[in-house]
Amino acid sequence: MARACGWSRARGVCYNVRMDRHPLEIWRCRGRDVPLGAPLVMGIVNVTPDSFHAAARTPGTDAAVARGVRLARAGAAILDVGGESTRPGAEPVDAAAEIARVVPVLAALREALPGILLSVDTRHAATARAALAVGADIVNDVDGCAPDPGMARAIASTGAGYVLMHSRGDPATMDGLTDYADVVGEVEAALREATARLAAAGADPRQIVWDPGLGFAKTHADSWRLLEATGRLAAAFPVLIGASRKRFLAPGLDAAARGPASVAAARRAVALGAAVVRVHDVAETVAALRREGWGAGTRA
Repeated sequence: MARACGWSRARGVCYNVRMDRHPLEIWRCRGRDVPLGAPLVMGIVNVTPDSFHAAARTPGTDAAVARGVRLARAGAAILDVGGESTRPGAEPVDAAAEIARVVPVLAALREALPGILLSVDTRHAATARAALAVGADIVNDVDGCAPDPGMARAIASTGAGYVLMHSRGDPATMDGLTDYADVVGEVEAALREATARLAAAGADPRQIVWDPGLGFAKTHADSWRLLEATGRLAAAFPVLIGASRKRFLAPGLDAAARGPASVAAARRAVALGAAVVRVHDVAETVAALRREGWGAGTRA
């Protein structure tokens, strides 16, 4: 097969690639090869009473499903459904309670939106398996660098897409675990090590997208450094950036006032090479990306 330098405008990286498609220009999600040539917008659906952005809380199946449908109509390619807040200081939620929150929402969204990609935001392998059983395509794991022991097997055996996120500790301890000598280098090394463990368990590297975990065991300055390092990380694996309404964007403002900064951060992430941006404000983000000529992807 002839090879050439393939340019991904959205990723901003030139690869030595096969002429048909470089393997990391797709995201393999349960048998679907999702193209990553245009940025994908992942809309956040929090089935929780305590998420840090109060306006996004949808504690109940009907409200969560309605929000998911609205986000899909606004241009989301992926809906990310979570049943446990992982903000600093949040109380843990066990897998049984989390399953009770997210599985009915995912099942209803799969019926209402058969073509959309569905993601479950969980660090519990049991929740991941339950979500995949009702039609989820992706597992978004905030503990990807120190996962639940059953998570790698779940990902490998089901072929689910996997967002491998970097963090340290847990919501109770993460803010005290920000002692990096080289935050970008250390995060990249941890992501590489976790990727190798997944591959050893039988996962296809094309299932994996990296998330550097902005705001998770990171100072505000570290989160900005990692955002600016998106291109470096994207040279290795597709990257998801989740900056939406996080404190580091505007520490003096409440989350409700960080919408414009969130959209600007998503634009910056895509300019630097992000394949996916995870956001609360789908319509505004899709419009901003399209104004820049990036043609944000909707239905895969």
